[in-house]
Amino acid sequence: MPRRTGYGQFCPVAKASEVIAERWTPLVLREMITGCNRFNDIHRGVPLMSKSLLSKRLRELEHAGIIVRKEIPGESVNGYFLTESGEALRPIIIAIGEWGQRYVRSNFEHQDLDPSLLMWDIRRLIQIRHLPAEQVVIEFEFTDQTDAQRRWWLLKEAGAGEIELCLHDPGYEIDLRVEADLESMTRVWMGEMDVSIALRSGAVKLHGSRALRLSFQDWIGLSIFAHVEAPLSVS
Repeated sequence: MPRRTGYGQFCPVAKASEVIAERWTPLVLREMITGCNRFNDIHRGVPLMSKSLLSKRLRELEHAGIIVRKEIPGESVNGYFLTESGEALRPIIIAIGEWGQRYVRSNFEHQDLDPSLLMWDIRRLIQIRHLPAEQVVIEFEFTDQTDAQRRWWLLKEAGAGEIELCLHDPGYEIDLRVEADLESMTRVWMGEMDVSIALRSGAVKLHGSRALRLSFQDWIGLSIFAHVEAPLSVS
C-alpha cells in the first residue's frame, strides 16, 4: 500500500498519529474494541462514514499490523480482529473517551443526536443476565422523531445470548415500551442524567411489564463512559 504523506518527524507521537489519528480511524477502533468484527456491524457504529472509506481505513489498519482479517470462529465469513498491536490501543481509545466524557461531555448538539446509533449502542450493552429467560420484546419510542426514526424494537429470543435490533415491528407482543425524547434518552445512556431522576421526572416513561420496569436500571446497560464524572468547577 502506498505510504501516505506523514508529518515528517521521527517523534513517536507523530509516527503514531500517522496511523491512528486519521479521520474516522479512532471510531473504527472504538467499534472493534467494543466487540464488532463484521464489516456491517462496524459500519453501523459509524453510519456517516461511507462503506468505501471504511474499507480503505480497514485496509490501512491491516497494513499497519493493527488488525487482521480472518475467518470468524464458527462461521464461513471473514471478520476483522485486533492484533497484539491493536489490543495495545485499547486503553488509549478508552482514555480518549474518558477525557471526552469528562471535559466535553455536554457539548453535543442536535446534529450529534442519532437514534439509530443510540439504539445500536444500547443493544450491544444490554445486560441480558437481568432479563427473563423467555422471549422479551422491548419497544423504544422517541417522541420527538419522525415516523421512520420514532420506533425501535429490541428482541431477545427465549434462551438467546444476544439481542436483535429490529427496524420494523417484529410482530410479537410488546413486553415493555420505553418512551422518551431522543436527547433525554441519550443523556441517560451517556450518564448525563441519572436513570432514577429521568424516571421520576417523566423524562423517560416505562409502560408494560412490572418486572422489566423495576429492573430497568439493571438491564439498560449504560455507556462504558457513563461512570466518568465531570471535573469539579474551579472558582
